Amino acid sequence: MLKNTTQHYGSFAKWLHWLTALGFLAVYASVYYRHWFTTPKTEANLTALHLHLSFGVSIGVFVIVRLIWRFTNPSPQPAPGSWWEHLAAKAGHFALYFFMIAMPLTGYLGTHDDTQFFFLFNIPQFAHTPLFDWWVVEQLGMTFKEFEKPIDFFHKQIGGQYLVWMLIVVHILAAFYHHWIKRDDTLYKMLPSGK
Repeated sequence: MLKNTTQHYGSFAKWLHWLTALGFLAVYASVYYRHWFTTPKTEANLTALHLHLSFGVSIGVFVIVRLIWRFTNPSPQPAPGSWWEHLAAKAGHFALYFFMIAMPLTGYLGTHDDTQFFFLFNIPQFAHTPLFDWWVVEQLGMTFKEFEKPIDFFHKQIGGQYLVWMLIVVHILAAFYHHWIKRDDTLYKMLPSGK
């Protein structure tokens, strides 16, 4: 079953969910490998950087497709629960979507390099685009360094180091809570083998 129903997620939504999850695992693995195990400006360091950027762009594409799919398909009905459980679930999903959009976007806007997308082709950095010249230079009157500083702070210090990891952990714990404590079918709805 490709499409969602009011009872189950379709195979396409499941694939997008797990590809996004693997994408976040890959961006973290590549950036921490770069910082912990490579020397700056070496070939290994630059390879890890471009893998990080490539995975980030991929997540951005996955999220755009996810949003289109979400707004053109029904979502399964949530499992029975109290009002605060439903509120927490909605808030958690809103926060996840916010960061799934914000992290690739701020990563692209603040990068100093063209992205060698999996070493297949180049995606020019934002500072080398006409939009940067019109918006940042002409409209905001800022240099790239001035523009990049708050973007970089959000991407690295706020999102990357703290909030995204916390949201991922809470999301996983919520799935286990549904599976082991409430014993409902929430987790099964997103598993490849689930209905």
